[in-house]
Amino acid sequence: FPQIARLPAALFCELSVMAPENTGNLFGTLPEKDDGRILQRSKRGWMWNQFFLLEEYTGNDNQYVGKLHSNMDRGDGNVKYILTGDGVGSLFLIDENSGDIHATKRLDREERAIYTLHAKVVDKRTNETLEPDTEFNIKIHDINDNEPKFFKEIYFASVPEMSDVGTSVIQVTATDADDQTYGNSAKLVYSILQGQPYFSVDSDNGTIRTALPNMDRETKENYQVVIQAKDMAGQMGGLSGTTTVSITLSDENDSPPRFANHTFRLTTLESAEVGAVIGRIKANDADMGRNAEMHYSIVDREGQDMFTIITDQNTQEGLIRVKKPLDFERKRTYSFKVEVTNTYLDPRFIYSPNPPFKDDAMVRITVADVDEPPVFSRNPYIIEVHEDTAAGSLVGVVSAKDPDADNNPVKYSIDRHTDLERLFNIDSVNGTITTLKALDREMSKWHNISVVATEISNPRQTTRVPVFIRVLDVNDNAPEFAMYYETFVCENVKSGQLIQTISAVDTDEPLVGHKFVFSISSSNPNFTIVDNEDNTARILTRRGGFSRREMNTYLLPVVISDNDYPIQSSTSTLTVNVCACDSRGNMQSCNTEALLSAGLSTGALVAILLCVIILLMIVVLFAALRRQQRKKEPLIISKEDVRDNVVSYNDEGGGEEDTQAFDIGTLRNPEVMEANKLRRDIIPEMLFPFRRTSPIKDNADVRDFIHGRLHENDTDPTAPPYDSLATYAYEGSGSLAESLSSLESGATEGDQEYDYLSNWGPPFKKLADMYIEKDIERET
Repeated sequence: FPQIARLPAALFCELSVMAPENTGNLFGTLPEKDDGRILQRSKRGWMWNQFFLLEEYTGNDNQYVGKLHSNMDRGDGNVKYILTGDGVGSLFLIDENSGDIHATKRLDREERAIYTLHAKVVDKRTNETLEPDTEFNIKIHDINDNEPKFFKEIYFASVPEMSDVGTSVIQVTATDADDQTYGNSAKLVYSILQGQPYFSVDSDNGTIRTALPNMDRETKENYQVVIQAKDMAGQMGGLSGTTTVSITLSDENDSPPRFANHTFRLTTLESAEVGAVIGRIKANDADMGRNAEMHYSIVDREGQDMFTIITDQNTQEGLIRVKKPLDFERKRTYSFKVEVTNTYLDPRFIYSPNPPFKDDAMVRITVADVDEPPVFSRNPYIIEVHEDTAAGSLVGVVSAKDPDADNNPVKYSIDRHTDLERLFNIDSVNGTITTLKALDREMSKWHNISVVATEISNPRQTTRVPVFIRVLDVNDNAPEFAMYYETFVCENVKSGQLIQTISAVDTDEPLVGHKFVFSISSSNPNFTIVDNEDNTARILTRRGGFSRREMNTYLLPVVISDNDYPIQSSTSTLTVNVCACDSRGNMQSCNTEALLSAGLSTGALVAILLCVIILLMIVVLFAALRRQQRKKEPLIISKEDVRDNVVSYNDEGGGEEDTQAFDIGTLRNPEVMEANKLRRDIIPEMLFPFRRTSPIKDNADVRDFIHGRLHENDTDPTAPPYDSLATYAYEGSGSLAESLSSLESGATEGDQEYDYLSNWGPPFKKLADMYIEKDIERET
């Protein structure tokens, strides 16, 4: 290790460097070489903040890490080495006398790769720190003890058939828990053990690619590939892991459809109906799924006029149908070419050197002339009739005709072997089926009869058709309660409490089963119902506080409807008794006679009610009189002493010119309580407000000023109809002008000079003009 940095002060770490032949113990006693020579330890400057230690130590003794030494250590045993930090005491020990550090347990780098410790040197006698606390690391060196592992044991992948060489299939990745920054322990190399020569794998990243061209799914579809990942860069002695990749060749439309037989011969009767299928032809396609879907078409004009061909999506056969009516006397044979192509074409294979992606075949159809029996319009007939149908009612109609050119008339009859009870009859001319008796669904739900159509001119030409008559149930019964319910509700019941579960029955049998709907009036203030949607419902209380004294019995109408057509519903009444119950809801008594005897009579209740009404009227009358007297009460109670009935209001005026509305009480001394100021724009609630006593007994200037303002207010038509007080105080103790009021001035009016007010600026101009003018008048 090169010298990187010397230790602070004289503290240094001693590193044991071993020969390359023995790297199993980097820090420990120096071993002997094979030739017997002892390796010499060379002290040199060691990178202080890092030690190295191999993981998975297999020795019997503690593993030597390194040595701490200070030049303050004179070898007299007075120096003590102290080690703190991660794992000290459990994993790492230090000899406090020599400074040797040992590991007490096997260390696994995969569990923890680095440990941070602190070392310092102190004097044993004085406990004085000789070397300051210094941090260093112990880094665990990795060994190759973990094999590579894939994320999955089996991978599944697919690649299109006929893919080019080198087409990527899938990437498989393995991981190695060893240190990837140290040596080749975690350097992986991928190789293929099974699956050649069809596939290859990238040795660096594990990407599997195709290795052969033109791999055909129709030849082989599935491949099993085994991939190996080996560490140590694939060298001898490296650990390895494997995984299996199941690769499937997906189908591509690389095979055209082909007819196995290029000539098809079909025969059909001239009586074949338009749209009837008279034959099937089939082509084969080696592909699968949508790539094997085929489309058939008629090429010749003759065939296109008389026939059509469609593809059966289940069997991929070509179904030949009659397009126009056939006539044996007019034309007996038809020949036309049919072409088949794939529905979905792959452009990569359309222009390949292989044969084109289509094929054709010749179809020959022979029309046969036969004397056909009558043909029914349907086969079989399924007719439905309700069970309440009366005798003689119409059930249904069957129809048949002679397909020959003569179109001989047909008569109808019922095979009585299929109608032994003679429940039905048929009109021989028009085929109308009617009932001979009333039908009962409970006796029989189905009646299967056979109707015979016979040519009148040729009775041997007959046709039988089955007629299935289904007797339908009629919903003519309404559901009702399944049983009689004795229901009670406790007086101390709470809102939302269950008091009864009800169910219903119906004598009808609907096809989809019974489905009952329960409901009560939404305006019912006492009870509510919750449909459980299983043909039952719960009756719940909507409120609490039921009382037998108010009502001892409630009649609750419950509407029950079914789901059949027509909907039948009925109203069943549930009787709910109000009972006394204990705290657990158990009924104790529902008898109301004792409760009624203990109560008041009707006459007594009426008398009490009248007394309450009279008392309320007296209270209302008294309140009205009091209100009327309060309106007539004068604003000022005492007329003798007007001085005690002044009111002050705290409102803002219109500026310096408005001396009537402006209350300069806002300039009052802060010691005066703000709560004592009253408003001037409303009737005062306090007739005797707080007044400050002026320390000046007499002041002619202020008296004249106040008298002038009083006279102005008395003659002002806009003044309020009650006395008001305008308070003039001083601005405050911190003002340059000090107090603006003469009420609290200690000087007499003869000693006061007001010339200085003109020097205070525009805010005091009005005040200066007023007092200087009075001073001139006084001198005059």
